[in-house]
Amino acid sequence: MLKKIKKLLEYNIKTLIKFELLYKIISIIIFVPLFLNIFKLITRLIGYNYLTLENIIPFLTNPLTIIFLLLLIVLLTFYTLIDISTIIIILDSSYQNIKISVKDAFMLSLRKSLKVFQLKNIMFPFLIVFLIPFLNIGLSSGFINTIKLPEFILDFINNNKTLLFLYTILLILLVILLLKWIYSIHYFVLENSNFKEARKKSIKLSKKNLIKDFFLIITTQIIIAILYIIFIVIGIFIIVIIYKWLGNKNILSNISITIIWLLIAISFIIANILNTPLSYSIISTLFYNHKEKNNEKIVHIDINKQTKTKNNKLFKVFKYVVIILIIISSTLFTYSILNGKYDLKIEYLRLMEVTAHRGASVLYPENTMSAFKGAKELGADWIELDVQQTKDKEIIVLHDTNLKRTTGINKNTWLVTYDEIKDLDAGSFFNEEFKNERIPLLKNVIKYAKENNLKLNIELKPTGKEEEFEKSVIDIIHEYNFTSNCVVTSQNYEVLKNVKKYDNNIKTIYVMSFAYGDILNLDKADGFSIEASSINKTLVKNIHNSGKEIYAWTVNTPVSINNMIDLNVDNIITDNISLAKDTIYNSKTSNVIKEFIKKIEKLLK
Repeated sequence: MLKKIKKLLEYNIKTLIKFELLYKIISIIIFVPLFLNIFKLITRLIGYNYLTLENIIPFLTNPLTIIFLLLLIVLLTFYTLIDISTIIIILDSSYQNIKISVKDAFMLSLRKSLKVFQLKNIMFPFLIVFLIPFLNIGLSSGFINTIKLPEFILDFINNNKTLLFLYTILLILLVILLLKWIYSIHYFVLENSNFKEARKKSIKLSKKNLIKDFFLIITTQIIIAILYIIFIVIGIFIIVIIYKWLGNKNILSNISITIIWLLIAISFIIANILNTPLSYSIISTLFYNHKEKNNEKIVHIDINKQTKTKNNKLFKVFKYVVIILIIISSTLFTYSILNGKYDLKIEYLRLMEVTAHRGASVLYPENTMSAFKGAKELGADWIELDVQQTKDKEIIVLHDTNLKRTTGINKNTWLVTYDEIKDLDAGSFFNEEFKNERIPLLKNVIKYAKENNLKLNIELKPTGKEEEFEKSVIDIIHEYNFTSNCVVTSQNYEVLKNVKKYDNNIKTIYVMSFAYGDILNLDKADGFSIEASSINKTLVKNIHNSGKEIYAWTVNTPVSINNMIDLNVDNIITDNISLAKDTIYNSKTSNVIKEFIKKIEKLLK
C-alpha cells in the first residue's frame, strides 16, 4: 500500500508541488479576496453593513441572501473541485507512468470542473463544501478547509450530554456517508460520470470496504505525520548537540543551526503543500485496488493531441481572465487603502490581560463572591460578571434570567424582589462545600473590586422587563467612583446606546458571537468582545488601528490561548485563569520544545 502511494506521489512530484504552490498563491491573491468581497457585496446589496448575532437570522432568511449564498456555494465548489480534480489527474498520469505538465493537468481539470454548473451535478456542493471540510480529515485545502463550527457552539454541545450524543451520532453518520461517496470525484473526473452516477458507483465500490478504507486513510496519515514529527525532533536534537559542543558564539555553530532550521522550515512548507495530494494519493490507491479486485475496468485520462489543442485555447482564455482578475483585485485594494479602509500604520504596543469568566467559575460557583475572591487569588486582572434587575430595581449578579439552575427556585428575576432571593443558596448547585453562598449585589462586588485593585467587566443581560436598567447600573458605578476601573458590556447594541446617553465617558464593549462587516461603524462601542474562533489578524489590526480594543471569549485551551497571543488581542476571557496567565508568561515559545530541549540537555551533561 505505502509503495503504491509513494509511486503515485513521486512520479509527478514536481508537477504536484508546482501546481499546489501556484494554486495556493493564486488563491491568496485572487480567489480568497474574491469570495470575501462577493460576500461583502451580498451583505451590502441586501442592506447590512455588518453581521452580528442580533441580525444574522433576518439576514439568512432573506430570499435574496439565499439566492446569493447558493451562487457563492457553487463558486466555492468549482474553486475546490479544480484543486481536487487536478491532483487526481496528475496521480492518474503517475499510475500510467506518464509525465504530465501543470498546464495540461490544470486545463483538463478546468474543463471537467465546469460541469459542476450542470443541474445533474447539483449535489456536488454538499460533498465538497460541507461534508469534506466538516469532517476535516485532510481531503481539502485552502479557504474551504477553514470551515468549522465556532468554538462557543462546540463548548455548548460538549456541556450538554444529549447534544453531545446527538452530535457524535451525526458525525458517525456523516463519516459513513463520506466513505460511501469518497470515490465520487474519481468517477466524475476519470470516467465523466455525473454526480448521481458517480455516487452510485462509489457506493458500490466501497460497499465492503468502509471500515478498512477509513482506517487505512487515517492510519497512513498518522504514520506520515509521525515520520514528519520524528524528522523535526531529530533536527532539534542536532541543533541542541551543536549548541552544546560548539556554543552559540561559534560561526560554524551558527551557520549549521541556521541551515537545519531552514531545512525544517522548507520541509514544513513542502509538507503543507503536499497535504491534499497525499490524502488523494491514498484514496486513488484504494480506488485502483478496489477496481482491480472487482474486475472493474480502470478508465484513465487520455491526453491526446486534440485534447492539448483544446487545452491551449482554453488556457489562453483562462490566462486573460486571471490577468483581468488580478488587475481588478489590485485596483480594489489600492482604492481601499486610499479611502482609509486599510490602515497601514503600525499597531500600538499593548499588554494582554486576563479576565476571569464569571469569576473563578471552574473552582467556585459562578458569579458569587467566593468565585471573585478565587479569581483574585489566581491572579486575574479582570473579573467578568453578569447583571440582572429585580422587581424592586436592585442590580444583582446573575447570568440566567431564571433562578432555577443556580438556586433551584423556578422564578424569573423580574418577578422577584431582592429581599425574596437574598437568602437563597447559590452555591450547592456547584458543590455542597459552597452551601449558603448568596447571589451578590453589584454594589458589593464593586466594593470588593475597589479594595483589591481588580477591574470589572460588567455585562448587562436585558430581559425587556426592566425599568431604567442601564441608568441603575451606571448610578452604582458613579456612586463608588468606579468608572475608570470597569467596562460595561452587552450583546445588545441598544443597551450600549443607552449607556452612552447616561454617561458618554463610560467605556462600552459590544459582545459578539461572531463579527463580519464594518463593525467599526458601531460608534457606541469602545471595543469588541468576540468569540475566539471568529477572530483573525485583519480584524484585530483594524480594531486596534481605530483606537479600540478587542477581547476574546471564552478561551480555555493552550492552543486557543496561544492563538490569541499571536493575534495580539487585548484581553482574553477564560475559565482557566492559571493556564491563561502561565501561557501568556511563556508565550512565543513552545512548551513541548522547551521540555524536549531540557531533557536533551540533562542527557548531555
